Amino acid sequence: MQQADILLKADEIADQYRSIQSHICSVLEHADGRGTFGIHPWEKDIGGGVTCVMREGSIIEKAGVNFSYVKGPYGEKMEEILGESADYYAATGISSIIHPISPMIPIIHMNVRYFALDNGISWFGGGIDLTPHYIDLGEARRFHQHLKQVCDAYHPGFYPEYKVWADNYFYIPHRNETRGVGGIFFDRLKPGDQIGFEDLLSFTKQLARFYPDIYREIMHNKKDCTYGEKEKMWQKIRRGRYVEFNLVYDRGTKFGLESGGNTESILISLPAEAAWEYHFEVADGSEESKTLQFLKKGIDWLNVEANN
Repeated sequence: MQQADILLKADEIADQYRSIQSHICSVLEHADGRGTFGIHPWEKDIGGGVTCVMREGSIIEKAGVNFSYVKGPYGEKMEEILGESADYYAATGISSIIHPISPMIPIIHMNVRYFALDNGISWFGGGIDLTPHYIDLGEARRFHQHLKQVCDAYHPGFYPEYKVWADNYFYIPHRNETRGVGGIFFDRLKPGDQIGFEDLLSFTKQLARFYPDIYREIMHNKKDCTYGEKEKMWQKIRRGRYVEFNLVYDRGTKFGLESGGNTESILISLPAEAAWEYHFEVADGSEESKTLQFLKKGIDWLNVEANN
């Protein structure tokens, strides 16, 4: 693609991503049964977007589904972060996070994005990952099977490569643990590296549309699970780990704030409540202890033995 075509393509992709945002909200509202998304458009000098937020649903405590399309001068700080030289950029994408009420239901995250520079370079990025408060091995296996099916439809190497990428990315070095059971993650996929431009675009759109279906299944399976105060406290501790990753390591958060994006939309990923307890310890043999044992890189979730 020529330089002008790449930037014009960003306009088309932004329209398609915005439509998928509406689809995601519709599926999640139906699955929750009570919660509805408030729609909050925003505009800044560099562009704008729409942030959709659900609070206090029957299953979902807080969910955000963001769409953004920004473009403008490509500054020195962005060049330092991305390692590419250019004068002008355009970026569009969808990002979503869901925090459930029940500690027995996991947190889920998804984002897909397209980034174009006026030097003729463009790429896609994205992924989906699952962060259980209590790891259910059968649930983790089904989650990874779903992702593999989507990946295999486009390239047989996508799932194994992007699964390892997710293990390495969604990792909290200062805790020596993964954020959850991972999923897939990819960044800076350029047309022609493995598949063409239209297939890469289709791959990101398929992931985004499949995302609410994955979570709808989990919500249905776990909505009636019982729990008590101990489990709620553990949920807050695990949410604290989620906050640590997003504020310290997440590149999307850093780029969004650095590029002058909408701060409220960028930080919608944070839970309504979280907790940090000094030197928090779990009992040997407890369900909390079992979860910590699986917060590791390199687990073959496709073949893990289910615990229920």
